[in-house]
Amino acid sequence: MSEIELQESCTQAQPLVELLRRELNCRTVPIFIALDGRSGSGKSTIASIVADELNADSSEEAIVTVIEGDQFYGGGSASTWDAISIDQKIDRVIDWQRQRLLLKSLRNQGTAVWQYFDWDSDDWDADIIPLKPQPIRCVATPVVLLEGAYSARPELSDLLDIRVLLNIPTQVRRARLLKREGEAYRDDWERRWAAAEDYYFGSITPAHEYDLVLGQADEQS
Repeated sequence: MSEIELQESCTQAQPLVELLRRELNCRTVPIFIALDGRSGSGKSTIASIVADELNADSSEEAIVTVIEGDQFYGGGSASTWDAISIDQKIDRVIDWQRQRLLLKSLRNQGTAVWQYFDWDSDDWDADIIPLKPQPIRCVATPVVLLEGAYSARPELSDLLDIRVLLNIPTQVRRARLLKREGEAYRDDWERRWAAAEDYYFGSITPAHEYDLVLGQADEQS
């Protein structure tokens, strides 16, 4: 990421940083947040900036725990994904049932343990889902931030206090995907997933249903 891109991301993150600073002064913690957005929006970067800024406010303990949505990828082969409907893709692409168990455990017990998707596995794109053998353990900090596409889905809404949407223009997102994944992967992604994201962000969780919208999308996003 270039210096200019990083500065832009820092600017985009500031409304969320300011909101959380206010909320930390008046809410009972922990505060559970979903940072949602289309692929290539820069959600991981925004989440990292928010965590760094808020964690810097305390010299004693972490303020923000970031949970990466990609750790809960549903897995599956290309042929499997291409054979199912848009609704099924939205339901299966991220294992929201495991996300729900994680959030519920953090809320009720203050701790959680989970295994995440093994992206380094030789069979990561097979129908048998590979999970890392070593589990992740965490405790609930004052802010728990779940970032990733589909993280603000309705099935998790009762466990979330704040839902945030990162809106980035289409051409910017596509350029990022091209740079990150390459032309062949991007074309494959567009064919398989663009329609699912269009439906999810257009009909299931439109922008007006979020508590905060960062950035500004164009009419194509």
